[in-house]
Amino acid sequence: MSKDINTFYEQDITPDIGSLFNLASSLNDKINSLKSNDESLWGIIAQKLKVDWTYHSNSLEGSTLTLGETFFFISQGLTVEGKPFKDFLDAKNHVEAIDYLYEIISNQRGISEHVTKEINALLLSGVTYTVAQSSQGEKVKKRLTPGEYKKQPNHVLQADGNIHWYVDPINVKDQMEELVNWVNSQAKTLNPIYVASVAHYNLVRIHAFDDGNGKGARIFMNLVLLKNGFFPAVVRLEKKRKYLEALSEADNGDLLPFIRFICIELIETYEKVIHDLTFRN
Repeated sequence: MSKDINTFYEQDITPDIGSLFNLASSLNDKINSLKSNDESLWGIIAQKLKVDWTYHSNSLEGSTLTLGETFFFISQGLTVEGKPFKDFLDAKNHVEAIDYLYEIISNQRGISEHVTKEINALLLSGVTYTVAQSSQGEKVKKRLTPGEYKKQPNHVLQADGNIHWYVDPINVKDQMEELVNWVNSQAKTLNPIYVASVAHYNLVRIHAFDDGNGKGARIFMNLVLLKNGFFPAVVRLEKKRKYLEALSEADNGDLLPFIRFICIELIETYEKVIHDLTFRN
């Protein structure tokens, strides 16, 4: 890796983040202990986690479905009149991508570029285009190629009015290979939460695909966590501003706010799971 690329992967952990790692790990151990006490209850909680994860991840990207609508669609296949069909398609695709993660874990498959492409293909299944802006600032329909690296540059208009450009298409293949190699080489030496957080950020930074990059990054993060014995984290819609701010700070070379943010989201997810496992009417 070049020196510049290194700044997107390696930073010294502060004591407060180390404490967050320890707390998340202890909560994860508690979930494992409680889970074994009631497997039937765990099945319900795992389904609830899947619904929460799908609702919040899609809502971060603009889905209009409520949590209740997401639940009824996932559990009953019921759609709601007046809501965009794509929102239901996105929910279906996201659930299938989650199921695919558990297949990877069950089959002990490794992390690879091919896996990231399969995740993207699932997330964009049935989605033929995305709305983009032309060079004249007009809204246009941009045809998608699910599961394939982007062939055209992508960018986003930020709240401060600046345009943020992602990695150029010509460099995507090399940087994705670099990312996967880093994850596989560091997974057993660095804290898994650190690796998962940094992998999440770098997938967003690269923006390797035409669409689905945010959802794909959150899924990939949880794949790293699951493969290392942790339960997944849900990045919640109400934290969107802090989430984007932490990503922006990482773009400026400081990964620690983003790692800290992911730790807190992980801990809050675990605390909710523990509450559900221990609460009795």
